Amino acid sequence: MRVDLHIHTTKSDGAWTPEAVVRGAAQGGLDVIAITDHDTIAGFAEAAAAGHDLRVQVIPGIEVSSTHEGRDIHILGYFVDPDSNAMVEHGRRAGDRRAERMREMIALLSADGIEVTLDHVLEAAGPNHVNLGRPHLARALVGLGHVSSVPEAFNSLIGDDSPAFVPTLLATPTDAVEVILKAGGIPVWAHPPGDMVDALLPMLIRSGLRGIEVFRPSHKRHDVLRYEKICRTAGLLMSGGSDWHTPDAGRTLGGFYVEGREVEELLASGGL
Repeated sequence: MRVDLHIHTTKSDGAWTPEAVVRGAAQGGLDVIAITDHDTIAGFAEAAAAGHDLRVQVIPGIEVSSTHEGRDIHILGYFVDPDSNAMVEHGRRAGDRRAERMREMIALLSADGIEVTLDHVLEAAGPNHVNLGRPHLARALVGLGHVSSVPEAFNSLIGDDSPAFVPTLLATPTDAVEVILKAGGIPVWAHPPGDMVDALLPMLIRSGLRGIEVFRPSHKRHDVLRYEKICRTAGLLMSGGSDWHTPDAGRTLGGFYVEGREVEELLASGGL
């Protein structure tokens, strides 16, 4: 069984609609996927319907944004209830904060002589988006000719270490874990920064964290071994996924996958 538990759609900052993502997953030989858009679960219903027709199991998921000491920390939520009050309220707050954050980043770019407007970003995001993210801003910057590519936009203008970067400031990591638990989901730390794991993990476990994203395309063998050992020692579930956003990055859906046996405890915890 081939599994990818970290995929984005046009409902946040992915390039494909939920239905197109499921079709791409089916063509790529994936059996189980999780739609994990940033701070919204709006794409699940469409993806689940497509999955039923294409025989791809779609897990309801979300990637909740949080900030710790000025750095973004993302918590994946698996098997959440899309209709729960926790998900509905988080989605509302996230939409408001992400729009505000985008205006703040646009103002910083403008102060540096780089002209881009919210309308440009909205056009780049397209009509299907629910929440705005930095990839939308990056696409707008490419369209306006300020940079030649999305990676260049991040590397030179809006990356984490750039002057125009603004933290999400939507929630704390413990808040992120809590909202997933309230929605009946399983909270898992997405792409944990290696230099923050030892300091932050005990607090997250106390808050109810259930797992770590162990398997990713960017993880070296020593990263995987480290996180596997942490999971075994702390009794945490292991997850994995491509963090897929767009085919423009040179990766097709299904090009990276996790074997079902590697994440079977997580899937079983969700009832699969």
